Amino acid sequence: MSTPSACPLPPGSSAALDEEAARAELYGLLAQLYYAAPGAALLSALRGAPTGAPQAGDCLQEPWQQLVDAARALSDAAIAQEFAHLFGGVGKPALYLYGSHYLSGFLNEKPLARLRGDLDRMGLARAEAIPETEDHIACLCEAMRYLIAGDDPAVCTLGAQRNFFTTHLQPWVRPLCDALQAHPLAHFYCALARFTRAFMAVETQGFEMFDGA
Repeated sequence: MSTPSACPLPPGSSAALDEEAARAELYGLLAQLYYAAPGAALLSALRGAPTGAPQAGDCLQEPWQQLVDAARALSDAAIAQEFAHLFGGVGKPALYLYGSHYLSGFLNEKPLARLRGDLDRMGLARAEAIPETEDHIACLCEAMRYLIAGDDPAVCTLGAQRNFFTTHLQPWVRPLCDALQAHPLAHFYCALARFTRAFMAVETQGFEMFDGA
């Protein structure tokens, strides 16, 4: 898995992208925003992104608009400082972005070992240049992006997406969003948590429909 990279994309806004490509783009955007403080180019694109949804009542419209509005309301420096306060620093951060913490209460525990086994079976591995362990939410979103948009038909299937999501993301992403939305220093990342929660709810519903098909 490489360093995440993505371009801001309002949910379902581009006629050039089908539904699966749009999902991959949104996972890529989440990966980049959670991996590091967003750079000037990404924030500029996010601030200029349209906020309208493709259909009236789209459940992603409001949280997407809140995320764009938060980017517009804060400076690049303020957002970078917020990222550092929440997730950086020496020692224990204010908030963890690792699945093992939410699933077991500790870092580098059994959930991470299980994840590494699943990634290995899919032929995926963390790049040596990336210091974060594979259960970092950015790494998991990047893995989902690959499972949706990758070119290996033996690996990149809807069933693989569902199994990976329900095992490694769904069980803990909501508690992460709860913690972010409750933190007094979270402003841009509070808005990101709202959008993350809404997007993951859409993904959950989609995979439940797949199970029932």
